[in-house]
Order: sequence, then structure tokens, then C-alpha cells
Amino acid sequence: MTFLGVDVTTLERTKHRLIGSTGTEESAALRRRVHTAAAELVRRGVRAGDRVLVQADNSTDYVVALLALMQVDVSVVPVDPRQAPADVGAAARQSRARWLLTDRRPPSDPVGGRVLVTAELGRAGAGDGAYDGEVDLSSWFRRRDAVVLWSSGTTGRPKGIVKSGSAVLDNTERTALVMGYSAQDVMVPLLPFSHQYGLSVVLLWWQAGCTLVVTPYQRLDLALSQAVAHGVTCVDAAPPTYHALLGVARRRPALRAQLGAVRVWGVGGAPLPAPLAKTFRAEIGTPLLDGYGLSELGNVALATPEVPVACGRPLPGVGVRVVAPDGRPAAPGELGRIEVRSPGRMEGYLTEEGELVPADDGWFRTGDVGSLDAGGLLYVSGRDRAVHRLGYTIFPESLERKAEECGRQIKIVPVADVRRGHALHFVVADPDGHSALTWRRRIAPHLADFEQPNAVHVVDSFPVSLNGKIDTTALRQLIGVAS
Repeated sequence: MTFLGVDVTTLERTKHRLIGSTGTEESAALRRRVHTAAAELVRRGVRAGDRVLVQADNSTDYVVALLALMQVDVSVVPVDPRQAPADVGAAARQSRARWLLTDRRPPSDPVGGRVLVTAELGRAGAGDGAYDGEVDLSSWFRRRDAVVLWSSGTTGRPKGIVKSGSAVLDNTERTALVMGYSAQDVMVPLLPFSHQYGLSVVLLWWQAGCTLVVTPYQRLDLALSQAVAHGVTCVDAAPPTYHALLGVARRRPALRAQLGAVRVWGVGGAPLPAPLAKTFRAEIGTPLLDGYGLSELGNVALATPEVPVACGRPLPGVGVRVVAPDGRPAAPGELGRIEVRSPGRMEGYLTEEGELVPADDGWFRTGDVGSLDAGGLLYVSGRDRAVHRLGYTIFPESLERKAEECGRQIKIVPVADVRRGHALHFVVADPDGHSALTWRRRIAPHLADFEQPNAVHVVDSFPVSLNGKIDTTALRQLIGVAS
């Protein structure tokens, strides 16, 4: 397989660097660790075609283990390290995982004793005498079930999403080409590797042959200090992390100045609030680059340093169309349902019993709402959760984007109402604690009469789920409204 005319089925000798709490490993040392880890996996009984549940925090051990699993040609099933044991067990059963790879011994055993620990892989024999030939991932890239990802679960039980290696590689190639990643880049993902976004950054590092810095991303002050110390050029994070990053930068002006070398501030995982985008550019001097993607499809559209607008244009070879509520193609700028056709599309979903339900080859209905402008730029408003109110059809997440012109991030919680259809509760994230009346007055000029809030609530910050999205169930509980 080639990327920009270069063979990318192997980990090239002269490039990759992996930096973490234990130091820096150049390509030769990294190759030795991966080979040693792969040999240990095989010695323990792991075989090509096995499904391996991976539950661990970010670390260089995680990255080495991931590459080793790929070399052994297994199906990788990442789960969040903070996932409850019952949910991990359900994921193991649904994916039919034979092994669990973890960074700590689990309180319960979902795989019948076949437990591997990341720190025990890639250590022994990693000295000068260890094999340092190329790391060959070509078989994994041909695997139909190379990775099993999980939907966010915000609309019900998480779905098992089966992706082929060729789809993953194709999407990674197109992303790397559009974003201009090169061997000179230093990538610092402030994301869990166990989710689609974080995993994609690891694969982009591998493709670009550059430097990956693994930080304690949940300790943002420490993570940023490590990032600038290693010459960071590319950061990826979810919107809540960028809110926190601005707070760190305000407290540490010297650090903020050092962040000026970053050329890519990638953002994904949730809609980018307009106030955050505006404030970040004003204070840091570089725009946040929003992106749009789904676990089922990989990246779909990306803003770039050259075109830092909305979610950018669709990736080359990826089709995007917007369908109006009446079924016709939406006009430029008109809101509608987003549908995508992509070579990075999933193989299908897993049933509760672990059987694959194949996806068709047509247009994929994303469940999101947005628009395309006359220049082909994609604007994503949010999920297609239309509600009816006073005779109007309203998309709450699209309405949030309008309301955020008041200068704060807003979440709208619709509540069924027999007389109105739905009542709209606007929740404002305001750590400064201005009153609900103040925010009602600031919001009002940006909305039509039928869009005005029934109630306004003020919170310091929004509760966040494991994958970095706003936890709407917890938010409803926080403001005291029924689901």
C-alpha cells in the first residue's frame, strides 16, 4: 500500500518518535519494542483473527501494544478506561472478544482469564540484540474487522461499529493529505486513545512518520508544559478541553506565547461553540480548526489552516449532500439533514448477539443537521432531534448556535408540553454567575419570537460524558427537568 507514492505498510526506519513519561524512543528502539510485544502476544496465545478488548489510559505502552496487536493481525476493540465493569462485560460479549488488554488488573474478568497487561509487553528483550526489522501492518489493513468502535450512546445503548482496515487506512490517508501532516510535525493529542478521534490521531502519526507526544491530558497544565517543551505543532482536543486550555493560558502568559508555534488546533467530538471559537482566536492568535466525522465513517470534512471556516470542505473522494425536510436537495445555506457517501464507511453494526449487520453502499444518513454554502463548505448544527413548538419545527442544536451569539455556550433542553408541543429550557454555562434574567435579555435579540426560551438556567459548566460530549441526562438532572 502506498501513501503519496511511498510504501506505508511498514514503520520506516528513519522517522517515528514516541515521547512519554519514560522518555523518547526513536524508530529503531520503537520497532524493537513493537516486535518484542508482538512476540509476547503470540507466546501468550493471541492469534490472527482474535478479537482483543483494549481498556487502558493513554501511555507509550498503549501505543506499542496497539501497533503490536495490528502486526499480529487481530481485531482491536477499544473501550474507555473509565467504563463501568458491567459495560465492559457487555462490550466483550457483543464483540465476542477472546482477550482483554489492560493497564491494570480488572475487578472482574469479562474474557475468561485471558488478560494481558500493557506494561508486560515490549519490555524484556528490547535491548540492542532485539529484532529491529520493519513493523508490517499490511495484513491488518486487509482485515474486514480491523477495529470495533462504539457509538456515543447518547441516543441509547452504544452500537458496535465494525470498520475494515482498508477503510481506516483510506480515511487516514485522505486526512493526512488535506491537513498537510509531515515528518516535521509534533502531535499532541489531548484525547483518550480509546475513542475514534484519539485513535485516528495515533494512526495519523504512524502515517506521517513524525513525533507523537503522549501526555497526561487530564492534567492540562502539565500536558501543555510537556507539549511546548517538545515543540508541539499539532494539537487535537474536544471543545471542553479548549475551554480549560484558555484558562491555563490566561494564568500563564509565558506558556501562551510558546503556543504560537502550533499550526493545527484540531477540534472534534462535539459541535464547536461559536463563543469558544471567537475567544480562542482572539487570545491565542490562531483559529480552532473544526472537523466533522463519525465513527461509522471516519473524518468527513475538515477545516484547514488555509481555509479555517466552519467544518471545511469534504475530504477528496467523500460525498456530502444536504436534504431539506421535504426531501429535495437543500439550497446553499439551507438547513437540512446531512448524508454522506465515503470509502471510509463501516462494514456494519454488531447485533446484541455479536452478528454483523452489513451496511449498504448508498448514502449514509448521519442523523445530523447542517448546510453547505455556495463554496462547498460544510456547516454542522448538531443532531437531527427536531421538536415541534407553537406550530414550528425547531432543531434545538441549530437554535443553540444562534443563541450563542450572546457570547456564552448554550445547551437547549426540550421538554414535552401538551399546550405548546415543547417547552425550551436554555442552559447557559457562565462561571461568572450572571443571573438568568441577564442572559434572557442577552439571548432575546438573536432569536425569533417563536424561538424564545421558556426558562433560562445558569450553571458554572456543563457535565461531560466519558467521550467529551455534554451529558444531557446529567444536565437534565442538574436543572431539575424530566427527560
